[in-house]
Amino acid sequence: MKISKDALRSARQLFRACVDSNGRLHNSRVKRVVKRVAEEKPRNYLAVLTAFARFVRLETEKRTAVIESVTRLSNEMREQLRVDLQKKYGEDLTLEFFENPSLIGGLRVKVGSHVWDGSVAAKLEALRQSLA
Repeated sequence: MKISKDALRSARQLFRACVDSNGRLHNSRVKRVVKRVAEEKPRNYLAVLTAFARFVRLETEKRTAVIESVTRLSNEMREQLRVDLQKKYGEDLTLEFFENPSLIGGLRVKVGSHVWDGSVAAKLEALRQSLA
């Protein structure tokens, strides 16, 4: 669905209203905005809500680190990752840890659109690409 410039502009204004002066997104404000737009149903409200949801999703992804490893990481390793990532991305960063045996070894860390892939599987794929 193509979103008009007006709908995008409205969604951006609504999104800014949900962010405080420190750049933190407030879930309570997001809920109020969605409820009010759904109740009032202004022109192109579905497009506005679609764009608004995208802005919220992208902001949430920027505040969440997804860490994949082959096995469960030790508490010391989790704490070190938390300290290092929060130093880089801010104290409000939340971490989610997952096990992914297909990595073979190493870690994959994703924060928003940034991905650090230090897995053995990624290195093997890069080697395969270079030999092809």
